[in-house]
Amino acid sequence: MLENRLKNYLLLHLIVFIWGFTAILGALITIDAIPLVWYRMLLAVIFIFLYFLLKKKKFKIDTKTIVRFFLTGIIIALHWIFFFKAIKVSNVSVALVTMSTGAFFTSLIEPVFFKRNIKPVEIILGLLVIAGLYIIFNFESQYKLGIIYALIASFLGALFAVLNGLFIKKHSAATISFYQLLFGVVFITIYLFFSNKFSADFFKIPTIDWLYLLLLSSVCTAYAFIASVKVMKYLSPYTVMLTINLEPVYAIILALLIFGEKEQMGTTFYLGAFIVLFVVLLNGIIKNRLSLKDKFKQKVGRKK
Repeated sequence: MLENRLKNYLLLHLIVFIWGFTAILGALITIDAIPLVWYRMLLAVIFIFLYFLLKKKKFKIDTKTIVRFFLTGIIIALHWIFFFKAIKVSNVSVALVTMSTGAFFTSLIEPVFFKRNIKPVEIILGLLVIAGLYIIFNFESQYKLGIIYALIASFLGALFAVLNGLFIKKHSAATISFYQLLFGVVFITIYLFFSNKFSADFFKIPTIDWLYLLLLSSVCTAYAFIASVKVMKYLSPYTVMLTINLEPVYAIILALLIFGEKEQMGTTFYLGAFIVLFVVLLNGIIKNRLSLKDKFKQKVGRKK
């Protein structure tokens, strides 16, 4: 049992490393954010479709669910578009640190859907994150647009994560992913068609970009998603959440190694980044303790 847990814990770190590498690929791919996301989602849908065929899974869902998946597919598509735009106009480090605010957007959005009150500690930690971002925003002014794009991406990412928290109660993770990616492709296709963006040049992609796109859609999207679902069956949500918080750390180290001077930032950036990442980590620890206290109270209540 211990050996199996260690194996899945190491696999989780590999998955988080892969997710961090997504930002690196976004910087390496030369095409713009919108076509990049279109190709990523389309190829990922194909890979997950093949997975469904191999596992002989069913595709059938009801009409109401189709509408819900279509709306969340649009949210995911926009999330990735703004994420890659943030990387294109700034760099990997700025985009990933700003994206770490997702936990606090979730703290604000989650009470609306799960009908609970916002906890004071979430407001305090949220203000600390804003302070960290202010330091970055104020002293790294050339990256303002990248920070704004990443904040939009972070909010959208938190929104679809909360919505998927509702969907996962009734549908398998693979089914959710397949339809949301599919409808995301449909949404971007409609936009490209009506804005006359489809042209011969749209499909002229350098060979190296094709290799990066295949890697992005297969390993970083389809595989990482399916593997992450498997891992969550063996590890606690707290362990998973804390490990996922290492994503920007892995990505920033990779970016420094691959891109060198382009990713080197001033002292104030790393101070702001430290505040943001530290608060995100602290948020996870506090939430875990509160969750354990609630469970303990429930057990005591049942015994009485």
